[in-house]
Amino acid sequence: MKKLIVNADDFGRQPLINQAVAEAVDKKGVLSASLMAGEPYFAEAVEIAQKRPQLGVGVHLTLVDGRPVLPAEEIPTLAVNEGCFLPDHGAFVKHYVQGKIAHEDIERELAAQLDKVLQAGITPTHVDSHQHMHMLPGIFPLVLKLAAERGIKRVRISRGIYGNPFTPWPGIGDLVGKFGLETLSWLDRRQAKAQGFACPDNFVGQVAGGAVSADFMKELAEDFTAGSVEVMLHPGLENAPLIKATGWQHDYEAEFHAVCDADVQEKLSRKGILLSNFGDL
Repeated sequence: MKKLIVNADDFGRQPLINQAVAEAVDKKGVLSASLMAGEPYFAEAVEIAQKRPQLGVGVHLTLVDGRPVLPAEEIPTLAVNEGCFLPDHGAFVKHYVQGKIAHEDIERELAAQLDKVLQAGITPTHVDSHQHMHMLPGIFPLVLKLAAERGIKRVRISRGIYGNPFTPWPGIGDLVGKFGLETLSWLDRRQAKAQGFACPDNFVGQVAGGAVSADFMKELAEDFTAGSVEVMLHPGLENAPLIKATGWQHDYEAEFHAVCDADVQEKLSRKGILLSNFGDL
């Protein structure tokens, strides 16, 4: 069985992301999305998901570049940016290794995010995280514990090396990040499997912001042998307002069109690749 999980991250962050997820599901290009509990369009995303029961919804655990669910005074070492999280993974890791972030704050906030999704009537298919923060030592075992306590037994294992022929050679900073994530993926996969969690056999995505293209999807279909692969993407309907709102120079539109492309879908079908979500693992 060849299972392809095309997962749309940042569900709930912006209306143009939410609508891209809705349209991609309707066009049979996406069956999985990850919901950000603290973002302002969370309720809209929940409504979209409830109208599309074929969409598997995970929890996009967030510790950076976003808004917490808990009041800032309850998680003072996390909500240090005018009540919001630190701006990116680099700032977080620096604070984390310096001991400036309390483990108790992380646990309280992640538990609150999971509970908010559950209380909204969503049964999460899996957990993953914004900017891969769940992969960090000390945080990954906590995520497994919190998820298991809530009956969630599937998790993303982010990887840093993808073998994507359409990706330019990265700079030294990107290389360090990708190889670091590759090492964590090996360690975290062993831990997840030991605790009875399911995860896709392989992971494809762009750590440094490169967009998944239609050409890449066709190449993936050509090389797909067996097992399961997760393709992480961030689809959106209009680049300019999304780039302005998120501060991220990403080609949201390209990823939306890539997975909805008729030629891509035809090739996936011809190769016997089944579009799936984490609930199918």
